[in-house]
This record gives sequence, C-alpha cells and structure tokens, in this order.
Amino acid sequence: MKVFHIVGARPNFMKVAPVMSALKAYPHVAQTLVHTGQHYDANMSDVFFEQLGIPAPDVNLAVGSGSHAQQTAEIMIRFEPVLLERQPDIVLVYGDVNSTVATALVCAKLGVRVGHVEAGLRSFDRTMPEEINRLVTDQLADMLFTPSEDGDVNLRKEGIPAEKIFRVGNVMIDSLVKLLPMAKNQPRNGVPERYALVTLHRPANVDDSVVLKRILESLLDVSRDLAVIFPAHPRTRKRIADFGLDANQLQILDPLSYIEFLGMQSRATVVITDSGGIQEESTYLGVPCLTLRENTERPITVSLGTNVLVGRDPEKLRSEFSRVLAGKAKKGSIPPLWDGRTGERIAALLAV
Repeated sequence: MKVFHIVGARPNFMKVAPVMSALKAYPHVAQTLVHTGQHYDANMSDVFFEQLGIPAPDVNLAVGSGSHAQQTAEIMIRFEPVLLERQPDIVLVYGDVNSTVATALVCAKLGVRVGHVEAGLRSFDRTMPEEINRLVTDQLADMLFTPSEDGDVNLRKEGIPAEKIFRVGNVMIDSLVKLLPMAKNQPRNGVPERYALVTLHRPANVDDSVVLKRILESLLDVSRDLAVIFPAHPRTRKRIADFGLDANQLQILDPLSYIEFLGMQSRATVVITDSGGIQEESTYLGVPCLTLRENTERPITVSLGTNVLVGRDPEKLRSEFSRVLAGKAKKGSIPPLWDGRTGERIAALLAV
C-alpha cells in the first residue's frame, strides 16, 4: 500500500509527524512525503525533522509564494506528474492551506483516494481563504478524519455520508505531547516569570493600518500590567514599520522554533493570538487564551477549553485580561481523544 503525505507549511509538519510515525508499525505501507514548498521556513532545519521523528521530504515541488490563484494552480501543475508517476493508493492532506485543496483537486480529477486530516472544522466565515479550502477539500475527500464532535456535525450537515467520517482526535496534540518535556527544558533567555505571549498574523488583523493600530494600542495597554512577549512574523513586523506604528514597549522577537515557542506557551500567564492551532495548544496546556477574532473554526476550544473570543474589541480584551490577572481566568478541560494517540488511530484505519 502506497501512502502520500502532503505538507505545505510548518504547521502541517506537526500534523504529519504522528501519522507517519504510527504507520511505520505496518510493514506493508510505503510512505512518501511531498512538500509543496508553499512556505519556506528557515526554522525547519534538520533538528526540526529529527525532533519530530520524520524524514526530509521525498519530493519538494518548490512552489514558493504567490497569490492564492497562482499558488494553487502552480501546486496542481507540479503535483500532477508526481501523482501519475508514483501512483499512490491514497493521498493524505492536512489542515486548510492552499496545498491541501490544490492536491485534493488533482487527486479527485485523477480518481486517487484522498484522506483529509483535520476535517470538518468551520468558522462559517467565507472571507477567510482557509474556510474555502476546508469546504472544498471535505467535499472531495474519501476519508475525513475529524478532531472533535463539531467536525462530525458540520460534515453531516453538508451531506457527507457517515461512513466517510472518522472521529480520531487532534493530531497536533500528538506532537505537543511528544515534544512538551523537551520544550519545558528550553532556557528562559531573560524572559520574566509572568508574561503575555502574543502571536498575530491573519491578514484581517495585520493588513489594515487602523485595525493593526487598535490591536497594538490594546497590547501596549496590557504591557502596563504584564510583560508582552511578541514573536512577530516578518510580514507582521513589516506592516508595523510600513504603517509607522509604535510598538517599542512590546518585547518583539524574531520567530521562534516550534520547541522554543511551545516552551514559552506552556509557561505563559496568558496567550493573546489569532492562530487556530494556538487556541488548541493553549486548551491542552490549560493556559488562558484570548483570541483576536470574531469567530473560530475550533469552537470546542471555547465550549470546553480555555479560549475566549475577544474579537477586535479593546474593552473586551481589557476585561478578560483583568480576569486573568485577578486569578479568575476561564477554567477549561481537555476535549475527548486529545490524548496523544490520534496518529495511531488514523494509521489503524488506513492500514486495514
């Protein structure tokens, strides 16, 4: 049995690693790792692959950046001959990036089975490109591996037959569980005992000068009571500079490796973010999370976890932040099947 794994950006590697590792237990399964090259990440060194226990990619399509249309089209053009040459039995796609939908489309046209890991997540906001990728991929997939009950419900409402849906848990948590002991041993590098950890990257938050200015002002307000550590994506840093905004009171860092960031996240007093994955990780870690979005495709982090949606409302951010400082942060629980064994469940379903 030949299995392809598709990755396009750093979060995909955290999702693919547990599945590849678990499939090694099945000698009849031959695995191929295809990196589309959608995002280049300098932090993806040999150490990164070694920590996750995965090999370097077998195929790198080296697509690079571009508009959504350019990137999706280029991935399809470069992936098709690889698929035709190697003839896998099933192609596993992960998450909701352009690589996910592009390779799923190619497979569907050529009659190759697709498995979607992290299926069924919905923000119900079609202004988000990722939402379009999720909707299209799930309509094309043959096996849909969901992280939580809301994913099953969404897929059934969209007409996906129940026999295609497999609730397996959250594969990202597998990597977190594996690497957390190492992450907790990372040096503090002068970071204070208590701090707010911030990430900010969504276009809706960083591409509009008015919105970004309002968020930064809110963070500056937070920094009066608690140190703010802000590992900033280069694009976010450029926007801050382009708009001439003052962020000098914030401790802005270069992007961190996954291990370094996980260590900081596990020790944070509060996380302030617009990232979906960090909402999940903070829920598992029991760290209060304030999400700078009006919606989330991971509502279980709100209903069961430590996540609170504050949108772009400075007053809501301030009031929820004050609750955290007062020791009244939302107490969450870990959702069912977020136990570090999701990769094993996916592998068992694939290898029959």
